[in-house]
Amino acid sequence: MKDTIGKPTGRCKIAAGLFWADYGVLGAQVEELTAAGVDWIHIEMRDGKYMDFAAPRGGIDIIEAVRAHTDLEIEVQLQMYRPTVDLYRQLADIGVNLITLPLETTGEMTAQHLTYIRDLGLKIGVWAWQGTPIVAFEQYVSWVDIIEYECRAPFWKPLKGAQSPHVMDPIMVTNVRRMREMVEAAGRADCVDIMEDGGLNTSNVAEFIRAGMTVGEFSSPLLKGPNGKLKPGTGEITAAVQRLRAAMGI
Repeated sequence: MKDTIGKPTGRCKIAAGLFWADYGVLGAQVEELTAAGVDWIHIEMRDGKYMDFAAPRGGIDIIEAVRAHTDLEIEVQLQMYRPTVDLYRQLADIGVNLITLPLETTGEMTAQHLTYIRDLGLKIGVWAWQGTPIVAFEQYVSWVDIIEYECRAPFWKPLKGAQSPHVMDPIMVTNVRRMREMVEAAGRADCVDIMEDGGLNTSNVAEFIRAGMTVGEFSSPLLKGPNGKLKPGTGEITAAVQRLRAAMGI
């Protein structure tokens, strides 16, 4: 098992998001992403209530399928209200390596739940949507493996072609820079990853790397093209990873 989460280096990492995966050929897509050199797999698990305009996704069965097709670390980003310790145990049992909790909905139990997840032997992180004050992350910087900030996304609007549902506002670069300063001030620059989630692509990723991002989450750039979802076995997914690496300067 590769061990890259929570270990920043001079090389910005790629967390391959499966939001735009073709679940009919999921295993083959995951294998091609792995062979192409992404750093870990990012899966969003929803309860259908936290974002009530979108049905649940990223369930236990999907995660089990992904685990069978990669030796990369798997992150589960929980997009739900009040996740439970029972869920954390289930995720640990099926081979998840990192759980990131939503600051907006885990609330006063965030610290306790992070402690429980760590005691299960997993890596831990926190995430929030754009609009959550950056200071909300501060008390967790001293002990998590990753902090993640996700740009706004009007998912209810129809999409066109290969575009992402996210909207990348200029303030997001500033937000990443402030998170970098926060991590450095805590003396944790060598053991806390900083992720921007959503809206990243070959045209803007370099700017975020300069601001201090150590890992980017990408789904549309790796799994979608002008003609729809990329097919495994055609070289399209590998070429997408290579284009992204080139834009990242690595």
